Amino acid sequence: MAEKEKKINYDVSSIQALEGIEHVRKRPGMYVGGTDIKALHHLVYEVVDNAIDEALAGFCTAIDIIIHADSSVTIEDNGRGIPVGPHPSKKDANGKPMETVDVVMTVIGAGGKFGGGGYKVSGGLHGVGVSAVNALSEWMVTEIKLNGKHWRQEYKRGVPQGRIKQIGKVEKEETGTKQTFKFDKQIFTEDIDYRFDTLVQRFREMSFVTRGVTIRFTDERAEREMTFYFEGGITSFVRYLNRNRENLHPVVHVEKEIENIGIEAAIQYTDAYTESVYSFANTINTIDGGTHLTGLRSSLTRVINDYARKSGLLKDADPNFSGDDTREGLTAIVSVKHPNPQFESQTKVKLMNPEVQTLVTQVVGEAFSTFLEENPQAAKAIIAKCLTSARARDAARKARDLVIRKSALESLTLPGKLADCSERDSSKTELYIVEGDSAGGSAKQGRDRHFQAILPLRGKILNTERARLDKILGNNEVKALISALGTGIGDNFDIEGLRYGRVIIMTDADVDGSHIRTLLLTFFFRYMPKLIEDGHLYIAQPPLYRIAHKNNVKYVYSDKEKDKMIKELGEKASLQRYKGLGEMNPDQLWDTTMNPANRTLLLVTVDDAAEADRTFDMLMGDAVDPRKKFIQTHAKSVRNLDI
Repeated sequence: MAEKEKKINYDVSSIQALEGIEHVRKRPGMYVGGTDIKALHHLVYEVVDNAIDEALAGFCTAIDIIIHADSSVTIEDNGRGIPVGPHPSKKDANGKPMETVDVVMTVIGAGGKFGGGGYKVSGGLHGVGVSAVNALSEWMVTEIKLNGKHWRQEYKRGVPQGRIKQIGKVEKEETGTKQTFKFDKQIFTEDIDYRFDTLVQRFREMSFVTRGVTIRFTDERAEREMTFYFEGGITSFVRYLNRNRENLHPVVHVEKEIENIGIEAAIQYTDAYTESVYSFANTINTIDGGTHLTGLRSSLTRVINDYARKSGLLKDADPNFSGDDTREGLTAIVSVKHPNPQFESQTKVKLMNPEVQTLVTQVVGEAFSTFLEENPQAAKAIIAKCLTSARARDAARKARDLVIRKSALESLTLPGKLADCSERDSSKTELYIVEGDSAGGSAKQGRDRHFQAILPLRGKILNTERARLDKILGNNEVKALISALGTGIGDNFDIEGLRYGRVIIMTDADVDGSHIRTLLLTFFFRYMPKLIEDGHLYIAQPPLYRIAHKNNVKYVYSDKEKDKMIKELGEKASLQRYKGLGEMNPDQLWDTTMNPANRTLLLVTVDDAAEADRTFDMLMGDAVDPRKKFIQTHAKSVRNLDI
C-alpha cells in the first residue's frame, strides 16, 4: 500500500450526510431488494461490505462473521473503527451536533465514501448500507475500538437508545468496528432464516477478490465454521472453478491501474462446452454483468480472431469467430476497483460505468494478445477449440431449425407424447415433466386438463454437461421438451414463447428418479437458465408413505413425519412406501402431488451461479475422482436413498 494512500483522511469531518431514513421500514424493497430470503442475506452483505471497504483501503486484515443461535449476526473487523465525536455539520432536532456514530447508523446516505476522503474505492457506494440494516433490525449494537477506548451504542428499530458510552479501554493500536443485529420479524414476516451455504459462497468470493484478508465465518446454530484466505486472489478463483476440468493452458492473469481505476482479470480455457465467467466491481459480484464483463468478452473475441488470421489458422474464406465460439470452455474472472462506480440499482447487480468497458478491453486485450504470441501451442489449442465450437454451432443451428417453433401464431407440431391443456394463458398453465409411461398415465388421468399438461419422458435424457448443443438437439427426449416449452434454445431462446408458467419436474423418489431430475436440472441450468432466474422451474414433492388407520388415510413426505404419525396412530396403522409415481392411482397422485390446494412444490433457484457451475461440472462432468470423493464425503448425510 503506497504511503500516500495510507494517509487518506478518515475522521469526523469525512463523514457526510445525504439525508433521510424514515421510509426505509415502509419501503425495504428500495434498499435491500424486498423482504424475502435474498433481502435477508443482503443485510449481512451490506455490513460485511463496510469491513471489506476497510480492507480495500488497506486498514483491515481480518473479518469475523458469526450467526448466533437466535439468528442475530455479529460482524467484526480490525479496520480503523467508525470515528467517534460530534459531527461537524449534521444537527439533531434540537439543533445540536449529532454523534458521528449515530449519523453513520441512522442517516441514509451517511458515510465516508462520497467525498473521496475516507475511501479510495468502496463497494457500499449508495450510502444506505448499515443505516438501512439498522432500520430493518429489531435491535442493533455498534461497538468501536479507537484511540485506546472501547465504545458502545445501542439501537432499536433504527432509533438510538441514549448517547454512545465508553465501556472500557483497549490497547492504543487496537482498532475496529463490531456490529451485531437481529433482523426484525415485523419486516421479514416470512418463515425464513440465513442459509449457511449461501453466505459461504458469498464470503468465498469476497476472499478471492480481496487478497490478504482472512474471513472467518461461524454458524453457531449448527456448529459449522469456514475460514477463507487466498493469497492468489482471482487466479486462485479460476483454478478453484476449473479443478475438475482439463485445462488447455495456465491461468493468464493481468492487473493494472489506469486513471485511478484498478482492473484485474484471470483467464483460462478448458475442455468444457460451456462458459464460466464472473464479474466483480469493488468486490461485489455483479451477477448481471455490466460494462466490465462486456469489455472482457469483446477483447477476447477480437484478440483471438486477430491472432487466428495473422497465424493462418483462419483462412480468408472462413468467417470470423463469433463471441459464442470464443467463449466455449472459457473460465474467467474480471474484477474492477472504481472510485465512483455506477450500479443499476441498490442491490448492485450490474455495473454501468461506460469508461470501464474501454479500459477493460484495452488491458485484457494487451495481456491476452501477448500471451498468445508468447505461447503458440496454447494459442493453437484455444483456436482449435473455437474452430470445433464454430462447426458444432453451425450444426446446432441446422438441428435447432427442426426443433424450435417459429411463432406462437403458427400451427406447430407439438410432441405426440404431450398431453396438452386447454388453457392458453401461459400465466395459468403448468407442464409436468414425468418419468416413464406408467407415471405419465397416472398423471394424465389424475390432472386437471384445463390448466395442467403432462410430458412423459422415456428413459433418461442426455447428460448435457458432456455434450455440445448439436448432439443435444439430436436427442428425441430433449427435442420433445424444447418443442413443448416453446422457448427455443441457444441463440433463439425467447422466454416470451414459454407456453407454461410453471414447469414442474416430477420423478420417482428413488435413485433413478434422482438421476433423471439431476439430468433435467443440468439441462435447464446450462441451456435455459432464464427459466430458473424468472422463477418458472419447480420440483414436485410426491409423498413417500401412505399411512392408513381405520378409515383415516394420511400421506407423509419424510421419514421424520412417518415416525411421528406412526407414534400418534399406534402400531396398528398400515404403512405403504411409494417407490414410484406409477404405484399411485390417478386420484392419489392428484390429491397428494398435483392438486394446488394440497401439494408442495419446491422452487428451483440458483443463489450462487459460480458454485452451481462448479457443482454441476463436478457431478456431471468427465472427471471421476472429484465425484467419487464427493459421494464418499456426503454418503452418511444422504436421506431417502433406495438400495
